[in-house]
Amino acid sequence: MGITNQEYFLLFLSSYLLVGLLTPLMRRIAIATDVVDKPNTAHKSHKQPVPYLGGVAIIIGIILISYSTSLVSNFTVDTFWLATSVLAPALVLGLIGLWDDMKNLPPLPRFVAQTIAGVFTAVLLVATENVGNPTGSEIFDTIITIVWVVGICNSINFFDNLDGGAAGTVAVSSIALAILALSGDQFLIAALSTVTAGATLGFLIWNKSPARIYMGDAGALFLGVLLATLTIRLNPDTKTQIGSYFTPVFLLAVPILDTTVAVLSRIKRHISPFQGGQDHLSHRLIRAGLSRRKAAVSLWTLSALFAAVAILISQVREMVEIWLITGSALLWILLFVLFFRSKDA
Repeated sequence: MGITNQEYFLLFLSSYLLVGLLTPLMRRIAIATDVVDKPNTAHKSHKQPVPYLGGVAIIIGIILISYSTSLVSNFTVDTFWLATSVLAPALVLGLIGLWDDMKNLPPLPRFVAQTIAGVFTAVLLVATENVGNPTGSEIFDTIITIVWVVGICNSINFFDNLDGGAAGTVAVSSIALAILALSGDQFLIAALSTVTAGATLGFLIWNKSPARIYMGDAGALFLGVLLATLTIRLNPDTKTQIGSYFTPVFLLAVPILDTTVAVLSRIKRHISPFQGGQDHLSHRLIRAGLSRRKAAVSLWTLSALFAAVAILISQVREMVEIWLITGSALLWILLFVLFFRSKDA
């Protein structure tokens, strides 16, 4: 059963307002309980402690709006279990991220938890035939899904290194994902993407530069698993198979670019990829002379550009689709080269 445009707007508005109202409350709780990001390592650029727990507001907002909607809809049972299959792994990772925000866990437990979430999601999606771009091999589908979930989970977490950078980019990706899902009558994906867009924009009110609160690992890991699961479930209406494979990549092209540049830069310098550093896209833009606010807007703009391509390739003729994919892939490679060759720190 479909959802009307008015209902999508209400989903967006409800999550936007709820998270926008919850975030300052979480900020006060974080300050009272000393759950803050202290500038106690070299790679942190803020001068004063900044409260965490913004991610908790995002998690509560998305889950509350999603389940409230399923309970009052005409397709309660189906929607409830479908939503749970997406939200449950994200919630588990979000809670582990919250533990990390409070106790500062080492990388290994987080990676193990991400892998478990990836395996659970892969087995569930493959078993229920809900992989949007199946390869025809259950083994390949499972492996690709695990790698995608773990990879995107880390990408969003790594990308959360600039005031408003991750929140704005996730909002852009979610809006594009909602448009694609809506055009293909994939209502669950469209609804959850709409809720996610509203929630991240509601949080952005408080997270834009200068940030008054961070989403922390709780929010980043939750959003990472959520976006990874929704994009892997998406079945794009492209003319070519390669277009369907590139669609989720373009939706998350900028976080993937950021992670690729940072990880390869650290490997080149013989340091751990999981070690924090001033080598992300945002840091390189700031060293090039941009303000923190302009750096965030630049990343949002790049995300919007690639997201627009993801939408366009499902609307054009096959030859145009191929040219768009080729041009966008070459642009991504050019950006990688330019950022990778810029000063690391």
